[in-house]
Amino acid sequence: MNVIDESGILAISTRLQRLSEQFRKDGFQIYKANGIDFEPKWFPVIYTLHFKPVLSVVELAGEIGYSHPSTISLLKELEKEKLIRSKKDKNDERKRLIILTDKGKRLLEQMQPVWQEMVQTLTELTNTSNNLMLAISEVEAKLKEKSFLERTIYGLKQT
Repeated sequence: MNVIDESGILAISTRLQRLSEQFRKDGFQIYKANGIDFEPKWFPVIYTLHFKPVLSVVELAGEIGYSHPSTISLLKELEKEKLIRSKKDKNDERKRLIILTDKGKRLLEQMQPVWQEMVQTLTELTNTSNNLMLAISEVEAKLKEKSFLERTIYGLKQT
């Protein structure tokens, strides 16, 4: 056990990041092993556009839960790869609508069976006595009520 593991709850962010990096790294290798040129960081955009084929940048950012600048950065990468394209909204010229290209749609089709296998594996990994997905959902719900920042600052003012 290392210092971070021994530090307990104080290192939760570090440990979640470590877990996330492991899933991303392995995810990249899984795609590569299946002949798919895909970066796991692109997943939220591609997956969302699969279910909601036309979204504005703001709507997409809301769907994936990323900040506007982070979403723009991701979209630029995906546009460079020709997986998505944007078009002007006919009703509001200021608004850009994001859609998958034919290349993006073909990629989605290629990834479907891989995703099915990933779901089985991830379900097996996270379906522990403390079910990670359930725990994450519970924490996210508590954070919506009151942020980590608000809770901590309030706690400090009480001392």
